[in-house]
Amino acid sequence: MNIYQQIESEIQAAKHIVITAHKSADGDSVGSSLGLLYFIEKLGKQAIICHPDTAPDFLYWLDTSSIVLMEENPEEVSAQMKKADLIFCLDYNATNRVGPGMQALLEESTGKKIMIDHHLNPEDFPTLAVSETTASSTAQLIVDLIEQSGHLHLLDKKIGTPLYVGILTDTGSFRFNSVKPHTHEVLAKILAAGVEHHLIHEALNDTNTESRLRLQGYAMSQKLEILYDYSVAIISLSKEELAKYNYQKGDTDALANLLLSIKGMKVAIVFKEKDGIMKISFRSKGEENPVNTLAKEHFDGGGHANAAGGMSDLTVDETLVKLKELIPKYFQSQA
Repeated sequence: MNIYQQIESEIQAAKHIVITAHKSADGDSVGSSLGLLYFIEKLGKQAIICHPDTAPDFLYWLDTSSIVLMEENPEEVSAQMKKADLIFCLDYNATNRVGPGMQALLEESTGKKIMIDHHLNPEDFPTLAVSETTASSTAQLIVDLIEQSGHLHLLDKKIGTPLYVGILTDTGSFRFNSVKPHTHEVLAKILAAGVEHHLIHEALNDTNTESRLRLQGYAMSQKLEILYDYSVAIISLSKEELAKYNYQKGDTDALANLLLSIKGMKVAIVFKEKDGIMKISFRSKGEENPVNTLAKEHFDGGGHANAAGGMSDLTVDETLVKLKELIPKYFQSQA
């Protein structure tokens, strides 16, 4: 019996299944959660999704009504977690990634825990674990679960659509080097199930608001700093600047890729102020420019070699100074 067949057996045996994912929801955490939920329902079982916080606006076209949020309904999430006999931990591999409130519930739970994830350095907390660090996304691993447990025939448009979203968004529209031949094989199975990929691209990409574009324009024209010697581009945004452009969650997500699109840029760093904390996004190109080590060692973060996150409790200006001091230590001079 392979690991995916073991997971299917646990699903069949469970009486109360909860699906969790990491804080600061993204396309992969939401997409893999919904895809797994619909698959479990196709198996004739019931489950509920409990997430720490809301999804970005660009994902609202997906049916997120089945997701219970810790930030909005902590009593309900607490009740669900306490009676769960099986908890799925999707797209994260350390309990602190779900935020303090849900972390306590997760660690106190006596239910079995199944981790399905693709990030480096997993903690040893789950009962069963699929930790495939070379996988493009957790959504890709959910397709592997469906197929390797012997249920590929159940993959349909409803299951496949959010899974396609997860793969699409976590690979930067298939541009990252995490995309392997198997990724395309998985995508072929999703498309064969009836998923309309062109409509998904439209739903994700053709949803800009005027305020979002104005914020992005301001960030690129007024806040962009380039360290040419190290091929690093940085944008920093204060809470006042975000408020001026009516910032909504997800409005700055495209900035890092815009920076990497500048000819010659190898590393992009975007950070914004929220509740007195700087939330930092690191992106890079090439194996010679890993950003996860910098995020982990200095910004209480981590992630993939070319895509990582972190945070700073310094001010915007202090964080910018710290980054500029560290960049020569982590990236080779191009001069």
